[in-house]
Parts: sequence; C-alpha cells; structure tokens
Amino acid sequence: MVKGGSSKSGEVWAVIVAGGASRRMGRNKLTLPLVGRPVLSWSIGAFNDCPEVDGIVLVCSSGARDELEEIARVAAPQKLEAVVEGGAHRHLSVLEGMQAVPASASIIAVHDAARPLVTLAMIDRCLAEAVRSGAAACARRVTDTLKRTNDEGFIIDSVDRQGLWAMETPQIFRGELLRQAYREVVESQSYVTDETSAVQAVGAPIALVETAEWNGKITFPADLELAEEILRGRGQS
Repeated sequence: MVKGGSSKSGEVWAVIVAGGASRRMGRNKLTLPLVGRPVLSWSIGAFNDCPEVDGIVLVCSSGARDELEEIARVAAPQKLEAVVEGGAHRHLSVLEGMQAVPASASIIAVHDAARPLVTLAMIDRCLAEAVRSGAAACARRVTDTLKRTNDEGFIIDSVDRQGLWAMETPQIFRGELLRQAYREVVESQSYVTDETSAVQAVGAPIALVETAEWNGKITFPADLELAEEILRGRGQS
C-alpha cells in the first residue's frame, strides 16, 4: 500500500462503470447476490475501503439508477460523491463519469462494476505503478491456445500468444493524461473499448500490472458461481 501521502500531490478518484445491459444474465447482474451482497457492492466497496481513494463516481444506466445508487450508497458511504447516467457506449459512459470528477483529481482510476473480485492489493499495486509511470492497468497473461477463423467459423491461422495480455480493470492514470486522451477520442469520434486504448492513441506508455488472483468479469451465470467460490475461499461470508 502506498503510504505517507507519497501517492499523490492531488486527489485520487475512482470512476466505477456500471452501465452494461446484462443481456446474457437475463437481469441486471450487478444486483445479483454474491456471498450475501450485490455484485456492485463488492466492486465499489473495494475502492471505498482503499485509503488512497478520495472520491468515487458511479456511472449507470437511467433505468437502473435508483437501484444501483441505493446499493452504492450502502457500500461506499464515505466516498460516493456522484451518480451519473452513462452514454450509449462504454467510452461515453467513462467520459460522463470523468466529467463528474473534480479538476483537483491528479489520479483517476476506472473500474468495471462487473469485476467484484478486485482486491485492495490489486488497487494498491496498480495505483503505485500509475503514480510512477503515469498509466497502469491490471491484466493477465494469455495462456490459452489462440486461433483465428474466417467468417464461416473455420480456423485459418494460429495466433502466437507470446507477449499477449488480456486487459482487466482497474486502469489508473494521471488525471490530465486521461483527460487529454478522452478529448482526442471525442474530437476524432473514435470508438475505444477501454482506457488503455484511448491513452495508447496519444502515444503514452502504459505499464501492465499482472493480477495474481482471478479478476474476471461477471458475464455468465457460471462466472457468478466461480466468484462465490473464490470469495468463500478468501474467507468472505
């Protein structure tokens, strides 16, 4: 954990993105129970518990706002500062969240609400690297064999997995760098699927922080079952 205020000359804020439609789950996955608490509660609670985080912004869809805000205010009573409605795409939702972050924030973290297994250790390591290098993201090495297919679904090539990583969150950046990256995304009307893609476009280096524990996104019912097992294995109940 970063100690003694050395992590920041300004404030550290977190933007929690909870705007997905949850089509594969059949209902809003962020409200589903996970070891006695809603999925969102685990995701936002980790940032509430992080001493380095000064404020939290929750981004959610208009239809789910009331329910998610109620969950968030219970999970992050000290630090939830704003709840805003997201845009049509993830990067537009992040932009809405960033606009609710004060200019005094020197560090901005972005985290998917559907990743409830994030830990304080993950946040601390990513934050420390972002402070050091300006941009950092949690990620895991690709270990599966990868294939490329044609439009009909037949294999046409193998993909070398050497040096390949699957991106996760949190992704944490110096505030002005992330703001600059998103200004250019908006001006160029680009489409990006995560913050590293936006920051890459302005030519800034990004350090990857390898996650030692499973930090996957809840997408299918089986993911929720796995998350239950992992949390219980950590002694959560």
